[in-house]
Amino acid sequence: MGQDLRNYTPDDEGFWSSTGKGIANRNLWISIPSLLCGFAVWLYWGIITVQMINLGFAFENSQLFTLAAIAGLTGATLRIPSTFFIRIAGGRNTIFFTTALLMIPAALTGFALQDPNTPLWWFQILAFLSGIGGGNFSSSMSNISFFFPKKIQGYALGMNAGLGNFGVTTMQIVIPLVMTFSLFGGEPMILENTSGTFFARIPAGSETYIQNAGYVWLILLIPLAFAGWFGMNNIRDEHVSPDIPNPIGAFGIITFMLLIGFVCAAFGAWLMLPSVDGGLSTSGLGISKWIVLPIVIALTVLGLKMIPGAVGQNLTRQYKIFGNKHTWAMTVIYTMTFGSFIGYSAALALTIKVVFGFSHIEVDGILTHDTVNPDGPSALMFAWMGPFIGALIRPVGGMIADKLGGARVTQWISIVMVASALGVAYFIQAAYASATPEQFFYPFLGLFLILFAATGIGNGSTFRTIAVAFNKEQAGPVLGWTAAVAAYGAFIIPKVFGEQMAAGTPEYALYGFAAFYGVCIVINWWFYLRPGAYIKNP
Repeated sequence: MGQDLRNYTPDDEGFWSSTGKGIANRNLWISIPSLLCGFAVWLYWGIITVQMINLGFAFENSQLFTLAAIAGLTGATLRIPSTFFIRIAGGRNTIFFTTALLMIPAALTGFALQDPNTPLWWFQILAFLSGIGGGNFSSSMSNISFFFPKKIQGYALGMNAGLGNFGVTTMQIVIPLVMTFSLFGGEPMILENTSGTFFARIPAGSETYIQNAGYVWLILLIPLAFAGWFGMNNIRDEHVSPDIPNPIGAFGIITFMLLIGFVCAAFGAWLMLPSVDGGLSTSGLGISKWIVLPIVIALTVLGLKMIPGAVGQNLTRQYKIFGNKHTWAMTVIYTMTFGSFIGYSAALALTIKVVFGFSHIEVDGILTHDTVNPDGPSALMFAWMGPFIGALIRPVGGMIADKLGGARVTQWISIVMVASALGVAYFIQAAYASATPEQFFYPFLGLFLILFAATGIGNGSTFRTIAVAFNKEQAGPVLGWTAAVAAYGAFIIPKVFGEQMAAGTPEYALYGFAAFYGVCIVINWWFYLRPGAYIKNP
């Protein structure tokens, strides 16, 4: 355990049965909880901001939506350098170091939440740092892809991603619970609005320890860092990580590459985020996110390419994936599945709170959205369900795709996603114009759960397609790259929801997402299902 591996050949049946299977499973079962914590720290702003509203933190709803959006932007951008960590720094070195880095935003978030007078700009910085957890997905998936034979790639990657994504559900269940008692000490705050956990409502006037939302993850991160160091392996074969430096050198390379991602993400946030009192200053140029995001991605890729010496040469070799047309097709398709899952996970709790937690009443002919709805559902009781279903079913999607073909399964679920998104649009439109929005909640929630299930199955099926469509050397970087671009869903979806709610038309967000799913249906059919497809139903 912990040693570097050479001549690791999982597609050799004899080696796999005698040696490879045990090594692969050990690395997988350390990788999964490490990735789980990464998702939890990355996306916990969706729950924390709901409780900030309940506690009366002096921020507007639109300002709170920016916290999830900032975390989404940073996490997605950091996935780009993370895509290439394994070949440059080794799997064991990467997973240990990036897991340990999560302790920084977790501890600082707990500290900042103890004071309701903490300024908005401080929370924005913490959301920015929590993007480290989002970046970890690309390196984790790339790493695990090298340990398992191609015939069970759908299962292995589905398990890593699916159970790792349980970090979203785990966070949405654990954080509301640990806020109800003094786990780490400190002074409690008093709820101004009704809150809840996944099984009970908590009335206004109750004590809550919101700081536990950050501190609780240290309980897992500290032992997981040790497990990663002593239990995982670097594979030093030519197609994986042949020339990795010593651990200190590897950590230095990872840090430098992450800094490039941080700088590019900060530049994008500076261009896009609106100016708000007490928040980070912005350019005021009002540049569209649809223009800025490609710029951020291109700058990050170019910045990494300019690293001198062996690292830059290594990246040049890995950048060959960009000359493969399937890289771009799968980037779009994977964005449909994982981008939707992660974006809806980031936005669902706050969306429930804003849409159903307030009565929407006309005052002097103007529809207002700031009257508390006493009959509204608790967002903290229901928000965990969607990510739970999406993550739970993901390995199933991989296994089905291993038998029926990835593209065929992807096509079926794409149709379901279009129908579900249009249904959600109908009910969210009705609720956001109603004085009694709670009457539309359960149809809204039911369709959203179907949408989450479809994203999970489709995510598993795309893993299968990537494993078959690319050779062993390219499959890992492609998994990381597609995951990086798809992760911008964690930025786009909360931001679009926030913008459309401010405009009074949240249904437009769902119409746009449904149209994008329709485009993905055409791309998937053209590349992988039509007669004469480039690769038939991989």
